[in-house]
Amino acid sequence: MNKRPNQDKVQSNLTRIAIVNNDRCKPKNCGLACKKTCPINKQGKQCIVVEATSKIAEISEIMCIGCGMCVRKCPYGAITIINLPSNLEKETTHRYSANSFKLHRLPMPRLGQVLGLVGTNGIGKSTALKILAGVVKPNLGNFQSCPEWPAILQHYRGSDLQNYFTKFLEDKLKVLIKPQYVDQIPRGLKNKEVTVREMLTSKCDRDNFDYAVKELELTNVLDRRVVDLSGGELQRFTIAMVIVQKADVYMFDEPSSYLDVRQRLQAAKVIRDLLRHDNYVIVVEHDLAILDYLSDWVCLLYGSPGAYGVVTMPSGVREGINHFLDGFVPTENMRFR
Repeated sequence: MNKRPNQDKVQSNLTRIAIVNNDRCKPKNCGLACKKTCPINKQGKQCIVVEATSKIAEISEIMCIGCGMCVRKCPYGAITIINLPSNLEKETTHRYSANSFKLHRLPMPRLGQVLGLVGTNGIGKSTALKILAGVVKPNLGNFQSCPEWPAILQHYRGSDLQNYFTKFLEDKLKVLIKPQYVDQIPRGLKNKEVTVREMLTSKCDRDNFDYAVKELELTNVLDRRVVDLSGGELQRFTIAMVIVQKADVYMFDEPSSYLDVRQRLQAAKVIRDLLRHDNYVIVVEHDLAILDYLSDWVCLLYGSPGAYGVVTMPSGVREGINHFLDGFVPTENMRFR
């Protein structure tokens, strides 16, 4: 008699995520197989709402029982149902829309130290950077009515993130971010004839132009057009564009892509040289050797690519990398690989 309440408590702590792939879901062609096979829909309830005229199926995560019938019956493989390992609903940071990617928690940057982020692709690293950079406003999971900043600050009260966002709102933080996809930079340039020298000179306000050019080996490409640069040259140019500017927060999304081993070490060195006692440096990196060299603290991201991501609390570099290699986070008793 005493076991039933405990079982109900465990069941209530489960969080279920339903993901519908916009590109794969084709209600006009599939015969609405997901809706017809759902046992909840057969009871006359609306767990899956979709018609032949709909653009995409909508799945109620509250009503879904996780049977997986819709996942198996969908001819296009557009549906994914995931049971989260623990109750993370109260720690939801952002969700783009219904049945889409969900991010739990945020990395906690620290003054005068490099925070490294490591995780598989599609797990939320770039989303976390965009939130910390102010590009995306965290909606705490409420994508229909995004809460205002006082409610967001209340959500993060007592943590380093409360102080970080407070400074950000008071315009005390200037954020610079090196994007992940540097190959798309030439496409976004209005002036296709602009050279590397002109771009760096126009942005340089730290009096370190010569240092950046020398350390990142850009001397031979200074008079070349940006649109003519190769992948590795674009990567080093983009890093140089960030380090020659004054900022309070520097973010680097995969700075070692396209670079050889020596160039990666040089890039890591110039990023470390950015550190001051009153600024933040955050780096997303897949190369664990470079991450070890760069970082003072590490946050792991685990979950299901394209479905949800969870950010762990900061840990020491050695411990964090070992936890990532082991696929196990002892502090959360969570095995993710």
